[in-house]
Amino acid sequence: MEMLAGFFGFLSSSAGYILPFLFVLTVVVFFHELGHFAVARWNGVRVETFSVGFGSEIFGYTDKHGTRWKFSWIPLGGYVRFHGDANVASTPDNSSLDEDDEGNFHTKSVGARMAVAAAGPIANFILAIVIFATLAFFFGEYSRPPRIDEVRPDSAAEQAGLLAGDIVRAIDGVEIESFQDIREEVLRHPDESLEFTIDRGGDFLILAVTPRWETVTDLFGNETRAGVLGVLQHAGTQDEEIRHVEYGIIGAIGQGISRTYAITRDTLGYIGQMITGQRNADQLGGPIRIAQISGQTAEIGWLALIQLTALLSVSIGLINLFPIPLLDGGHLLYYSIEGLLGRPLAQRYQNAGFHLGLAFVILLMVFVTWNDLRHLKLFTYLRDVLS
Repeated sequence: MEMLAGFFGFLSSSAGYILPFLFVLTVVVFFHELGHFAVARWNGVRVETFSVGFGSEIFGYTDKHGTRWKFSWIPLGGYVRFHGDANVASTPDNSSLDEDDEGNFHTKSVGARMAVAAAGPIANFILAIVIFATLAFFFGEYSRPPRIDEVRPDSAAEQAGLLAGDIVRAIDGVEIESFQDIREEVLRHPDESLEFTIDRGGDFLILAVTPRWETVTDLFGNETRAGVLGVLQHAGTQDEEIRHVEYGIIGAIGQGISRTYAITRDTLGYIGQMITGQRNADQLGGPIRIAQISGQTAEIGWLALIQLTALLSVSIGLINLFPIPLLDGGHLLYYSIEGLLGRPLAQRYQNAGFHLGLAFVILLMVFVTWNDLRHLKLFTYLRDVLS
């Protein structure tokens, strides 16, 4: 019965997860679509619809420019529909193409259309930078020194010769300033030999350390596979060493850019490790997992939920840049080809690409939903019931 705890825990607390989930997703989707909307308006495109969510409208209003702003029932994304679009995927309605129709999106220059397509993901990155920079400016950062207080028996750290009291100064040439820096470097390089520069009582040593893949459990009971070194730092030890860094406006912006870059780099690294077989795709999550994490993060506090919003904003922006028809990156691919050829790609090829993109997105949604349900132990529960 312990195997069902995650599933029943999610069901029992799902009501408490809905509001944090809707907050995070609505903010991210709104700013993404706002990027498309703002650049489209700037380029003279008539925007017919701005929707957060899909499906039937819940409520909305029409502004003086004729744009219908609305919230829809299925809160799993959103769209901006331009004059000249055949559907929400922004495929052109060839029957309405008229070079004299200045508000038609598809009669604009290739550069203008590329700017509109790229504006959504760019808005997501800007949102993340603003959130991280604002938090850094008002709250600064707290960090503990990169000192090892305990080495777990039979761990990668023990095998490499790390000892309690060691201070990690660098990993593969990257300067380490806090204990959190150690964790982040290890998470990025599981099963890779890393060169640790160690300060041991004033003597500097170089040790080769290879973090192991292990299943780790967070404070909410969620399990995930990650690179593990096997070192601990005891809470409450030498609290006088806790460092509080304050940032001015320029420094805070730098932190915002740095954090956004780090998330982008780590996400691309994760995808690369999946492609090369170093990581399993079972860690990919969908809306159910996002809802669960949003609810759990909200229990920690509103600052944590805002940081999750920034992290998800980076992920959404990055994914939308992938050159998959139906996504913004797919539109950018088509417009790039048009720019090179001097004419649009033949409609039959565009349609075939959009159908393949739609099939890919549907299969991905099915796959991540399967992962989410497995994560919640649903299939174990059904097996126990039916056996």
